Amino acid sequence: MQLPIPMPHANASQSITLNRLDEVGGTVLLPGSKSITNRALLLAALAKGTSTLHNLLHSDDTRYMRNALDSLGIASSHPEHAPTTTRTVVGANGPLAKDQAANHSSDSPLQLQLGMAGTAYRPLTAALCLGAGCFDLLGNARMSERPIGHLVDALRQLGADISYLGNDNFPPLRVTGTGLRGGEVSIRGDISSQFLTSLLLSAPLADGPVTINIDGELVSKPYLDITLALMRRFGAEASHDNHRVFHTAPGGYTAVDNYLIEGDASNATYFLAAGAITGSGVTVRGIGKDSVQGDLAFTDVLTAMGANVDIGEQTVSVTPGKLHAIDMDLNHIPDAAMTAAVLALFAEGTTHLRNLYNLRVKETDRLAALATELTKLGAEVIEGNDFLSITPPQQLRHASIDTYDDHRMAMCFSLVALAGIPITINDPGCVAKTFPDFFDVFAQMAAQAIPE
Repeated sequence: MQLPIPMPHANASQSITLNRLDEVGGTVLLPGSKSITNRALLLAALAKGTSTLHNLLHSDDTRYMRNALDSLGIASSHPEHAPTTTRTVVGANGPLAKDQAANHSSDSPLQLQLGMAGTAYRPLTAALCLGAGCFDLLGNARMSERPIGHLVDALRQLGADISYLGNDNFPPLRVTGTGLRGGEVSIRGDISSQFLTSLLLSAPLADGPVTINIDGELVSKPYLDITLALMRRFGAEASHDNHRVFHTAPGGYTAVDNYLIEGDASNATYFLAAGAITGSGVTVRGIGKDSVQGDLAFTDVLTAMGANVDIGEQTVSVTPGKLHAIDMDLNHIPDAAMTAAVLALFAEGTTHLRNLYNLRVKETDRLAALATELTKLGAEVIEGNDFLSITPPQQLRHASIDTYDDHRMAMCFSLVALAGIPITINDPGCVAKTFPDFFDVFAQMAAQAIPE
């Protein structure tokens, strides 16, 4: 049996070929959740007191958040003798920019480079409206194509001073801290849950209670549940009425002495899907039945397709079954829907994945990217405005998969190596956004399946 070629950690080559895998098995320890890590870092920075965070994810997205907080004067450190994934954060007890903000005016704004990290860019846009100072929030070329107008419009309703440095409704932005007043605000919910998350995270530091009304459909509701759970853990009052109206009360945040960040449920989907395809089964550690992450619902997809799933307190295990096509609305788990799209190559029949328009405004237009790359493999794909229909071929063919600078494209298409053919992944280094060690861990999962 041949193993995948491990990907170099630095100066990665432009492509990597994963040799065919006959089976996988064993246990995978998940790195911390990106969504929870960046939320926890921000809330710890806003809180009164010193928080200790465990199992922090080290990746490009979380590095952008940490670097921004460092630039804003938030003191954090790695405790001596603690794991490298542990960090203490000394909170500002309110707005991030106060005393030092006098040094950052419109004549000399502080520039914060946030790459393509939406979980850093959007929450910081809202958080820097609090307090004082002037800040230019910059990103890479793709970030300047990702809409942010709905968040800006909502923040302006609460008195925010935000201007566009390029095209209206898109980054980069200039944020001038003026504070946020309380009151009632409306925000569109049908493009990205990160807009509402960003507004919610800063709302407890507004001058009064904030009521947020959702216009239209609210996408990715489970990610809002993560946000609310963390807000409450850090001492804020936050609630909702059937995900249509959200309420916060003033009072800010209180530090958490020991906060353990769950394993990343989105990244778990690749290993769980592998366990559904072939081998003795795969167990992931770091998530379980009490997880706050919505992507745990990917286990429902696996069950519906015919895999065998067991969810424990801190583990999820999957063993293969005869996989068949599904017809499912996956609006609540759009990241995991990408894994489901590739898993459809191993299922009998035509799989329909629906209500996924918001995939078009992620790191790339993910619906178009999935359709293009699945077709390269020989699949018959129908791409609609908000859906994909996927019919696998009799035999998949080798292809070089373009990843569009999108970490999830690289990771989910790695599963094709389980189809008895090699698969080439272009720009494999893009996985550094959330899972720098992905290819090493993927190789270990295959190695664990080899009998001694």
